[in-house]
Amino acid sequence: MTGRVLRIGNASGFYGDRFDAMREMLTGGDLDVLTGDYLAELTMLILGRDRLKDPGAGYARTFLRQLEECLGLAQERSVKIVTNAGGLNPAGLADAVRKLADRLGIPVRVAHVEGDDLTGARIAGFVRPEGTLAAHAYLGGFGIAECLRAGADLVVTGRVTDAALVTGPAAAHFGWTRGQYDRLAGAVVAGHVLECGAQATGGNYAFFTEGDVRRPGFPLAEIHEDGTAVVTKHPGTGGFVDAGTVTAQLLYETAGARYAGPDVTARLDTVRLGQDGPDRVRIEGVRGEAPPPTLKVGLNRLGGFRNEVSFVLTGLDIEAKAALVRGQLADALAGSEPAEVRWDLVRTDRPDADTEETASAVLRLVVKDRDQDVVGRALTGAAVELALASYPGFHVLAPPGKGAPYGVFEAAYVPQGAVEQVAVLDDGRRIPVPGAGQTRVLTAVPEPELPVPLPAGPVRRAPLGRVAGARSGDKGGDANVGVWVRTDDAWRWLAHELTADRFRELMPESRPLTVVRHVLPHLRALNFTVEGVLGAGVAAQHRFDPQAKALGEWLRSRHLDIPEALL
Repeated sequence: MTGRVLRIGNASGFYGDRFDAMREMLTGGDLDVLTGDYLAELTMLILGRDRLKDPGAGYARTFLRQLEECLGLAQERSVKIVTNAGGLNPAGLADAVRKLADRLGIPVRVAHVEGDDLTGARIAGFVRPEGTLAAHAYLGGFGIAECLRAGADLVVTGRVTDAALVTGPAAAHFGWTRGQYDRLAGAVVAGHVLECGAQATGGNYAFFTEGDVRRPGFPLAEIHEDGTAVVTKHPGTGGFVDAGTVTAQLLYETAGARYAGPDVTARLDTVRLGQDGPDRVRIEGVRGEAPPPTLKVGLNRLGGFRNEVSFVLTGLDIEAKAALVRGQLADALAGSEPAEVRWDLVRTDRPDADTEETASAVLRLVVKDRDQDVVGRALTGAAVELALASYPGFHVLAPPGKGAPYGVFEAAYVPQGAVEQVAVLDDGRRIPVPGAGQTRVLTAVPEPELPVPLPAGPVRRAPLGRVAGARSGDKGGDANVGVWVRTDDAWRWLAHELTADRFRELMPESRPLTVVRHVLPHLRALNFTVEGVLGAGVAAQHRFDPQAKALGEWLRSRHLDIPEALL
C-alpha cells in the first residue's frame, strides 16, 4: 500500500441520479476510485417489490447501463469502481457485470460483499414484522477493503452505510486497521459529504444564488493517510465547494455529536473546516471512537394501500367549501371508512387574485387501509359522484385511481457478532470479514458551553434565512433539520435564540412531538431531530413533503426578531 493521497469521487447520490455523471467523473480529471450510492430507505422497498416479480432482479439496473459506456474508460484510467448498486442482489449484479465485461472484451475482476441480507436469518431476539420484503443490516467498509486488497477492479455491495463506500477504499489503500478510529472517522466524514453527490457542490443549497448551480459537478475527496481530507470537484465543472456547502451536507440526515457506524463512531463535534483554495475545503480534527455493539437493520414491508384526492377550492368561502366536501365524503363512506384518513387544507389562495390559480386553495385527502377496495373503488365512486353535487367550482387535480401499495420502514438492531460479512472474490473465493472487536455503548454528549450572547441592540423582523442556512431530511419516521450560520457574531445570536422551544414555536407541526437540539459549535450549527413527524417513513407518504426535504427551507422563511447588526 502506498501512502500517497487517495482521490475518491462520487457519480451517484441516489437511484435515478444524472446518468452521464459516471462519464463526467472519469473524463474530468484524475481519480483513483469512483463510488456510486444508489440506495435509500425507499429504494430498498422498490427493489424488494421488483424482486417479488423477478427473483433475478433486486439491483440498480441503471448502473449496468452506465457501465456499458464507461467500463473501458475506468480500465484505461486505472480507476477502481465501488458501488452499493447491488441492492438486494449484489451477487446478481456482480454476475451481470462480468457478462457485460465479457461481451465488451474488457478484462475486469469483479468482487462483491455479502452478509447484509437478514430477511430469512434466524437471530435471537430479532423479530421481523409480518410482510417484511427486505431486512438488511448496514455493513461497514472492511468487506470492501478486503475485496480491493485481493485485487478487485470493481466492488459491488448490498446495504452498507453510505460512508463505507469511502472508508473501504481508504482502509485498503492506507492499510488502516479497525482500531485506528480517528483515521476511520475522518474518512466517514468525507464519505458522508460525498454520498449525496451534487449536494456537496451547490445542489439543494440554501445560498444557491451565490454561484452557478444550473448543472453542479459531482464531488471528490482527497483522502490523506492521517484521515484528513479535502473536498473538491473536477476543474471546469459547475457549482461550487465552500465551507457552507460542506457544512450543509455534514448536517444532512445526522443528529447528535456522535455519528455511529459499524466500524467507528465519528465525533461530529470535532469536525473543523477550512477553505483550502477555490472550490477546496479541508476537513480535519475529526476524532473517532469505538463503534456501538449493534448494527442497524432496515426493515421494509408493505403497509397496505393508499389513495389520495386533491380538491381545488377557488374564490370565496374556502373554509365552508372544505367543510361541505368533507361532510359529503364522510357520509358517502359511512360504514366503509378507511383505517386512516387525513385531510390537509393548503391555503395557497389570496384575495382579489389576478389568476385563477392564485385564487385557489387545495384540500388534500389521503386514505390508507389494508383492503385495496376500501381506498380504491369505494373512494373513487364517492369522490366522482360529487362532481355536480358539491361546492361551486368543484374540480380535482386528478381523478382518484385504484389504491396503490405503500411501504413502511422500520429500524431494528442486532449484535455485531450476529452478522457474517463475506468478501466474495472474482475467482469465487469467500473471505470472512471479522466484525468490530472493541465496541462502545452510545451515550449522549453533554451540550457544549455556548458562546457569549450577542450584546443587546436594535432588532428587525425578518426571515431566519437572511442570516442562516438550513438543510433537512428523513431518517425513517423522524426528520432532522440542520441550521448553520457563517460568522461568529451570528453564531453568538443563533445558539441562544433558536432553542428547541423556539423551533416548536416556528414549526407548529412539531409542537406535539419530541424535538431534540444538538449543538455543533465548530460548525456554528444546530441540528434538530423531530421525532415521528414522517409517520412510518417516506414510503408511507404520511405528509405533503414525505422526506422532509423542504422542512429547513420552511424554517428559514419564518420571521423572528434578528439583530440589525447581523442584517
